[in-house]
Amino acid sequence: MNTKSHTSNQARFGVFLTAGLLLLALMMGLTLVFGASRIPPGEVLLALFRFDGDNFTHLTVRDIRLPRFTADVIVGASLSIAGAIMQGTTKNPMADSGIMGISSGSTLGVVIILAFFPGAGRFEKMGMSALGAGVVTLLIYVIAFAGKGRITPDRMVLSGMAISTLLSSLTTAIILKNGLMNQMLRYTSGSSANTIWKDLAIAAPLFLAGVATSIAISRSLTVMNLGEDVSRGLGANTMLIRTLSTLIVLVLSAVAVIIIGPVGYIGLMIPYISRYMVGTDYRLVLPICGVYGALFVTVVDFAAKNIHPGMEFPIGLLVTMIGVPFFVYVSRRQEGDQFSG
Repeated sequence: MNTKSHTSNQARFGVFLTAGLLLLALMMGLTLVFGASRIPPGEVLLALFRFDGDNFTHLTVRDIRLPRFTADVIVGASLSIAGAIMQGTTKNPMADSGIMGISSGSTLGVVIILAFFPGAGRFEKMGMSALGAGVVTLLIYVIAFAGKGRITPDRMVLSGMAISTLLSSLTTAIILKNGLMNQMLRYTSGSSANTIWKDLAIAAPLFLAGVATSIAISRSLTVMNLGEDVSRGLGANTMLIRTLSTLIVLVLSAVAVIIIGPVGYIGLMIPYISRYMVGTDYRLVLPICGVYGALFVTVVDFAAKNIHPGMEFPIGLLVTMIGVPFFVYVSRRQEGDQFSG
């Protein structure tokens, strides 16, 4: 990597990271103040630092709005980092847990738990969500390997889309058969409105473990982009890195799905934009993905709940409205191009 270019990317990294964190702090303030009703900033500060359990406003801030903001941060960062890792390890700029069908597998796992094991706890739901994501990942590689020639980005995307369509149909059939329509409608549309601290207590350790592991292997991910042979020549254990990468993607995707439901395109858009911000060094890309993924979801959720105060607009629908044109843009730009980063 050119030294001057790397130094420039590091400088830009510092600027973009600082700006992203400041904007995230601003969104936290706006989220806690605005909602179905406006809460004065002074009252928000009292709720955070001099909490009164008998004060309804304080309860609204601490037990409704703050968990929701935290959920948005975890989901946005999880999907963005997972998307960046998927794009890097598959060299496919259109890889995303939603587009590739992984979120559909996670959703099917959750629906199976709700339909056939209604007494299961949150941890069991998250485990089934991760299992569903794992099965889909395996199927994508099996189908992409089938036939003549090597695995290509287009083949993986098409395999993922086909599996996603099949699993979505199975999910719908189970929902209708077991009368789960009302229970699943908000969940499958994507919403963090009903998140409670118990959900986050289970999700946060897995999220932090996934992020920490991704940062730990970020240098190796950058080396992997030089190609399999070059990576081995530089001493990289490519099998270990691919295995860890797959596990990180499964855990982070499962965490996001169990909290907010199946939301696509975040893992496509944010990594793509992040590489334009700071280049292709994953030591820089992953932190930027985490911050701006969190920022993107908090902004979308803020818009979703304030478009018509008192009436929730599902996050998933807004993200899809933004993500589909972006997907078309990326697919057109990548025609005939090699992915680098």
